[in-house]
Amino acid sequence: MFRNIVIGISGGVDSAISALLLKQRGYNVLGVFMKNWDEFDELGACSGEQDYRDAEYTCQKLGIELRVVNYVKDYWNSVFSSFLDDYQNGLTPNPDILCNKYIKFDLFYKYAREQLKCDAIATGHYAKTSFGNFLEQYNANDGVHLLIPCDKFKDQTFFLSGIQRHALSRTMFPLGDSLKSDVKALAIKCGLARLARKKESTGICFVGNRDFKEFIKEYIHPRPGHFVDIDTGQIVGTHNGIHEWTIGQRCRLASCLRPYFVAQKDVASNTIYVASGHEHPALLNDVICASAPNWLCDDPLNVVGEAANASVTRELRCRFRFQHTKPLVDCVVKKCANNKARVTITLDKPLRALTPGQYAVFYSETVCLGSARIISAWRGERDVAQLAELHVKTELLEHS
Repeated sequence: MFRNIVIGISGGVDSAISALLLKQRGYNVLGVFMKNWDEFDELGACSGEQDYRDAEYTCQKLGIELRVVNYVKDYWNSVFSSFLDDYQNGLTPNPDILCNKYIKFDLFYKYAREQLKCDAIATGHYAKTSFGNFLEQYNANDGVHLLIPCDKFKDQTFFLSGIQRHALSRTMFPLGDSLKSDVKALAIKCGLARLARKKESTGICFVGNRDFKEFIKEYIHPRPGHFVDIDTGQIVGTHNGIHEWTIGQRCRLASCLRPYFVAQKDVASNTIYVASGHEHPALLNDVICASAPNWLCDDPLNVVGEAANASVTRELRCRFRFQHTKPLVDCVVKKCANNKARVTITLDKPLRALTPGQYAVFYSETVCLGSARIISAWRGERDVAQLAELHVKTELLEHS
C-alpha cells in the first residue's frame, strides 16, 4: 500500500540500517536530516556537523537523496526553553520525550506528509507498532498500538510515549525485530563499518560531554540556598541553586560524615531537603499525581455516561516506569477525585527518587499505553503534617 517513505537520517547506524531495510523491501526512500541545535562545544566544534557528514555518507552509500530541515528555532522554543523553565522551577525535565513530541513526530511528520507527500515516515527507533514494522498489515479503521521491540535492552518506547497516536499510525520502525548487535553486523557487511564503530550519543544531546552544572550556568544564574536535613530541620550546607540538583542525587557535603541525598526541593524558599542514607524513607514514594495522560490506545479511564453519573469511576491496572532503564512496577491508575484532568498512580511497591517533571510511562505486557507528566509524589502513610512542620522550622532558621 505504501511506497514513498521519508526517513529521518541522524548520522547514526540505526537510522542508516533502517533506510537500508526499507530499500531492500522495495520502498522509494528519501532521507531527511533534522538540524535541531547549533551550539558549539568548548573546543569550538559542533557535533551536529559531524552527524550531518555521516548522514551524507549514509545516503551516498545507499543511493538515496538527502535533504536538510532546520528546526533550531522550533527546538529552542518547544524543547530547550521548557527545559530551562522546568529547572528554574525545581523540576527535572526529559528533553528526549519533548523532542519526539514536538519535533520528530509533529514538525517533521507534517513536513514529510504535507510537503514531501510521503505515504509514511520512518525512524531508527527500537520500537514496533501493531501494524507491523513496515505497515504491511495497515488498516485505517484499526487503532494502532506502540509495542515493545525485540531488543528489550534498546527499547525506546519510553521516549515515544508522548507522541500523538495519529502520527504513530503512519510511522515505520524497521528495527522493531532487530537486535543492536545484528544492526552493527549488517552495517559492517554492507560497507557502513564507519557508522558501526561510531560512539553512541548518551545523555542530553545539547549538553554533550560537558559537565551539566557548568553547562546550566550559561543559562541560569546561581541562586544560593540551604541544604536542610529533612529529619532534624537543621541546615547542613549551602547550594548554588535548586536547578543544579535533582531528586535522589547525592550531595557531597564536606562538613558531614553521613552521605546525604536530595529528598525534596522547595522553590519558594529555595531550600533543598536532604535525607541521610541512600534508602531513607523520604526518598521512597508510592503515590503519584500526574498530568492528563497522552494515551496511545483508547482512553482506558473514559467511562461512557460518566457526566450523568459522577459516582462512576474506572481504574487501570498496568505497569509503570519513570526511567527507561528501570524495571517495570505494577500500579493502578485512576482519575484524581478533585481534578478529573489529572490522574493518581498508586504503585504496588515504593520506588526511590520519583521526580516531578519526569514522565510516568504506562505499559501492559507488550504495549506502551501512553504517559503522563509527574507533578508530585508522596508515601501513602507519610505524616504530611510532620513535613509541613519541618518547612516552618527552616523558615525560622533562615530568619534567625
